[in-house]
Amino acid sequence: MPVPVVLITGQLLTEAVWQPLLEAWPDRAVIVADNRRADTIEGFAQRLLDTAPPRFGLVAHAMGGFVAFEVMRRAPQRVERLALLATLASADGPAQTARRQGYIDLVESGRFADVVEERIPILFPEGRRDDARLLGIARRMAADTGAETFLRQQRAIMARIDSRPRLHEIAVPTLLVWGDGDGITSRAQQDEMLAAIPGARLAVVPGAGHLATIEAPDVVVPLLTGFLDGTAG
Repeated sequence: MPVPVVLITGQLLTEAVWQPLLEAWPDRAVIVADNRRADTIEGFAQRLLDTAPPRFGLVAHAMGGFVAFEVMRRAPQRVERLALLATLASADGPAQTARRQGYIDLVESGRFADVVEERIPILFPEGRRDDARLLGIARRMAADTGAETFLRQQRAIMARIDSRPRLHEIAVPTLLVWGDGDGITSRAQQDEMLAAIPGARLAVVPGAGHLATIEAPDVVVPLLTGFLDGTAG
């Protein structure tokens, strides 16, 4: 039987970001972790551990990567394989904190709908920013997330710790997936994790941005399937 998988979704995203994977894995036990009802990274991680199978593969996107690092600190023995998509291991610097506070200010002034529009230029590469399908998915996920959940997620992210000092403790097969058009995470951040996590490998998805699962499912689905099954890395 395929290893059960827990998917950890990023902020302002819903399980729709995983839809290509869910459709490709009808016979695999898959849990989409709750990314709505906690207000700290530690809280998200503990909710995941309370509901996950005893052993599982962990696939984490963006904010989900911050949760995944906390899971690895709390219960590394439960994770068989770790895939980190479009994430980073450091805490926020002043510029990131200021950008996030700007999003909070927008929401608190009643302009939640503007948040996703502000993010589109960093979510998608320039050539995909008028793609009606992708924009429709991003806007629906934001609307389904809602303002209050977004604020909880944002504050959890702002308060997260720097995970870099303990990356060397990760002892399971680890795959990093990064779109080279991602405007939120950088190649340097991927290389930093790659160098610190023993045996990790990096898969670069050409032309994809921050949401590679829906931008390039023909690449990402077989990549993650092979990794989780142990047939490709």
